[in-house]
Amino acid sequence: MSYLLFLDESGHDRGESPYEVLAGIGIEDRNLWNLTCQVHDAEERFFGQRVSTGLLELKGKKLLKSKTFRLANQLPPMEPTQRATLAKSCLEKGDNARGTPGGGGVTRDELTALAQAKIAFVEYLLDLCARYRVKAFASIVDRDAPTPEANVLRKDYSFLFERFYYFLDDAQGRQHGLVVFDELERSQCHILIDQMAKYFRETATGQARAALIYPEPFFVHSHLTTSIQIADIIAYLIAWGVRVGNMTRPARPNLAELAEKVTELRYRTTRERQGIDDFVIWSFALINDLRSRRDQ
Repeated sequence: MSYLLFLDESGHDRGESPYEVLAGIGIEDRNLWNLTCQVHDAEERFFGQRVSTGLLELKGKKLLKSKTFRLANQLPPMEPTQRATLAKSCLEKGDNARGTPGGGGVTRDELTALAQAKIAFVEYLLDLCARYRVKAFASIVDRDAPTPEANVLRKDYSFLFERFYYFLDDAQGRQHGLVVFDELERSQCHILIDQMAKYFRETATGQARAALIYPEPFFVHSHLTTSIQIADIIAYLIAWGVRVGNMTRPARPNLAELAEKVTELRYRTTRERQGIDDFVIWSFALINDLRSRRDQ
């Protein structure tokens, strides 16, 4: 038995996102296929068809942008079967479905149904994660945090690996973990592989964690890998909706209920730190400065 950690990012384009988030979901290998099948079935149930292979990727930005909530509130909540039928009709009309009522023959009912289906689907998706004992991990970086110039593994990665290591260490029988990333541009993949190799081979902390975490990551295409898409949605919700600890930037109120479900997926552990035997450590780490202490 082992665990896979699927990772994706949100807000790293330094755009409007209040936080940069590196987020991952940890799932036991024997549960992975069952969860994947359940997600595919949910696509059919909520949208009347599989959507992750079409125009509507399962990404936080596409499912949960503010416009989705505005459209969803145009009309009262629809009955699920009717909602799925109208959502499918909306999707089948293609790109015009993202326009305004009347564009490409898209009706107000269809646009509303699709928006309601998106929100309901994400809510169900997070409930599925809880049912399959998925744990969420995240490094949350303030958008104004200073960044290091040296070509070393960034602090947000090392903090997230630390939390994943603690989770594996606490698991019954001390389980092993594999790290799976959304594929980056090829040169960026090589840079990350090199940085991880140096971290796990040349630092004492990394060497200790390599006992449970396989140091070389796997890369997959996000639009083909369901678990990466789940990680993307969770990263988006953390950036825009979750507020824990010292996160002070405004959150979107319309994401509050979904954000609460994400916080319930966190992992809690204790370690000896700062002279405290049972120092509480959560799987979400807030980072205000990505530089090492030496560089600050």
